[in-house]
Amino acid sequence: MAGRWRKVSSSSANTHRAVEFEEVVRARRMTRAYAQTPVSEQTLTQCIDLALRAPSAGKSQGWHLLMFTNDEVMRYWDVALPEPDRGNFAFPSLLNAPVIMLSLVDTQAYLSRYSESDKKHTGLGDSLDAWPAPYWTIDASFSTMTLLHALHDHGVSSLFFAHARERELRVAFAIPNNVQILGVIAAGYPEDSVHRPGRSAQRPRRTPHDVVHRLKW
Repeated sequence: MAGRWRKVSSSSANTHRAVEFEEVVRARRMTRAYAQTPVSEQTLTQCIDLALRAPSAGKSQGWHLLMFTNDEVMRYWDVALPEPDRGNFAFPSLLNAPVIMLSLVDTQAYLSRYSESDKKHTGLGDSLDAWPAPYWTIDASFSTMTLLHALHDHGVSSLFFAHARERELRVAFAIPNNVQILGVIAAGYPEDSVHRPGRSAQRPRRTPHDVVHRLKW
């Protein structure tokens, strides 16, 4: 065939993919009430695999998940929210979520990676204090957000929330000191009969005009 190669994908196909991505981003919500319907291991694995495509400084790849599914989930709640404290909990149906994942990051992975020959000249392998920003937290946040989007794209609702009782969690689940806990992800299928939005739900989102600064602050 003479001449230039034909394009494999058309502009209409690219537009379609852009629309799909926009729908995922705009439609994703934090869900606080769940049915007890299990999420398949295949779905979870596919979503986590997508999350591992997020950027990582030097491919240090220090992100980890500590996962509880189905009957295991109460092992998490028994530590994080003991039964005597549940009476005043604002979102009791959150405890029905069939998946709980602690989002973790191993800081030692960054020191080890930046002590290797191709990165040693940076000095970032010497100490976490040498880093201009906590890239371990940044990278793990990238992966966590990608996971939330992937779950939504697979029809699974999710919630990221702050962890409590960190010392107790570390002891109960043998989390090493060099592993930081970013927070907790609940995942599952929503309980449609229960809808109680978070207290911040009515706050307006900022616009690009609000957040973009040109040339100076």
